[in-house]
Amino acid sequence: MSIDFRNTNSVWASILAETLVRLGLRTAVVCPGSRSTPLAIAFAQHPEVEAIPVLDERSAAFFALGLARQSGLPVVLVCTSGTAGANFYPAVIEARQSRVPLLVLTADRPPELRDCNAGQAIDQQKLFGDFPNWYAELATPALEMGLLKYLRQTMVYAWERSLWPVAGPVHLNLPFRDPLAPIPDPGVEEWRLQFDLAQFFAAVQPMTEVDAVGVGNIQLPLATWQACERGVIIAGPAQPRSPLQYCTAVAQLSAALGWPVLAEGLSPLRNYADLNPDLISTYDLLLRNRQLAEQLVPEMVIRIGEMPTSKELRLWLERVQPQQWIVDLGDRNLDPLHGHTTHLRLAIEQLAPLLPPTSKSVSSYLKDWCSAEGKVRQKLDQTMSDTEAWFEGKVAWLLSQHLPPGTPLFIANSMPVRDVEFFWKPGNTAIKPHFNRGANGIDGTLSTALGMAHGNQSSVLLTGDLALLHDTNGFLLRNKLVGHLTIIVINNNGGGIFEMLPIAQFEQVFEEFFATPQTVDFVPLCQAYGVEYELIQTWPQLIERLNPLPQNGIRVLEVRTDRKVDSAWRRANLAKFAAD
Repeated sequence: MSIDFRNTNSVWASILAETLVRLGLRTAVVCPGSRSTPLAIAFAQHPEVEAIPVLDERSAAFFALGLARQSGLPVVLVCTSGTAGANFYPAVIEARQSRVPLLVLTADRPPELRDCNAGQAIDQQKLFGDFPNWYAELATPALEMGLLKYLRQTMVYAWERSLWPVAGPVHLNLPFRDPLAPIPDPGVEEWRLQFDLAQFFAAVQPMTEVDAVGVGNIQLPLATWQACERGVIIAGPAQPRSPLQYCTAVAQLSAALGWPVLAEGLSPLRNYADLNPDLISTYDLLLRNRQLAEQLVPEMVIRIGEMPTSKELRLWLERVQPQQWIVDLGDRNLDPLHGHTTHLRLAIEQLAPLLPPTSKSVSSYLKDWCSAEGKVRQKLDQTMSDTEAWFEGKVAWLLSQHLPPGTPLFIANSMPVRDVEFFWKPGNTAIKPHFNRGANGIDGTLSTALGMAHGNQSSVLLTGDLALLHDTNGFLLRNKLVGHLTIIVINNNGGGIFEMLPIAQFEQVFEEFFATPQTVDFVPLCQAYGVEYELIQTWPQLIERLNPLPQNGIRVLEVRTDRKVDSAWRRANLAKFAAD
């Protein structure tokens, strides 16, 4: 690419864009606005950037989050001055909490147009507080070689900080003076003659992958672990770049220690089940049996990543207080229970090569776990198979068996993540779970799923009605989506998660202020956005729609259930599976 020498702003913005492209940038999500004109043009005109215009800033930010989560590379997010950037805030928080690289570029008025009643001007300094990995306000554009080098190196550092030592968002505030459009300035054209493109960008190269902590700096208690027979491995939510490598590493740890693996439904482990013969998927149900929970108390726990969703598991760990090690490469405190915990700042893939090659003998403790898993899993699967009435938990159970191999599946928060944990059946489908569990919110669900699906294998979103309605502007991305997304919306007319909480007993306020039924007809809603719609009326119909998936567009499959009936089913049945 040649630098755009039409005026000062176009030179500045095109150097910014070219630097990022040389570092590895491939995608920019651009929201409309005037002050951000130089940035929009620079990314839109760069031949190596897929620039995607998105009207709604909140939707745009979550779409960028989904894109970055899928690729593992930073995605640029651009908006104009004023309140536009404030709409990025929820996605910035999620990116920080779930360690997703984003480069947030907010255009701004120059200093002389702040605090003087100029239009569309607010205080954008550290707009996102402490959530970004790094924040800076850039200098106002000027054609001076020292400043252009400063711009280049600032972008190099911003890219680095979005990836290392822990991935997350970086926020840059960029003031621009008029003219914002690329109106030619004859004086600027003279710069073309003295600008050596190859020399200027000679040192700008993609960042090599660097581990935040060297394994040699960590003391691993391998002998302590090997001497313990009553140990468990708990694998929390995970979206690894290589699911196969991740699952293989967990299997090596399990085999070396002879410990069972309690695998969260949001982990890829349940979809590579043959690699892990001692996989436990029904731990939430098992631990509802108090006698069995006491029988299975561990002395030691190795937790990989974040804590699983299961409340039963959390209460059990809090009660028994085992010695615990958390294996995670990040820098956060991942111990909400404040137990006897040591953080090992490395990835499970780094730990696996340090383990002894031989497998440990099967202990009676491991046999107890596997025996209980086999019995409860058989009961659960039989119950799901026999259930002909509408029960929303069966949707997750069917998805685990009938989606095409390797399908990217975005799982919305609230009840869908819990149903996946309760009912997702282990198999060898290599399905790739995706989710926003950093802050656990429902905002941006559709837009994130569309980002996950863009340019990817035909994908699926499992969501409740409220999470989908909260982000319907995501449907505006329909004409920009490359690929396909099937949305399975479980419409129980309200927030089913609240039916599980004590507040459900207080009928006077519960329905209106907590369950918040919206009574929306999805047929005209989908028509308004030009989205394909189908009402699912039988289980065989749902199975038929899951495989094969379409190749293009967005499709909504609505499953209507009764929130009260579903809640009563859970209360009546979940504890029974491990009762005997």
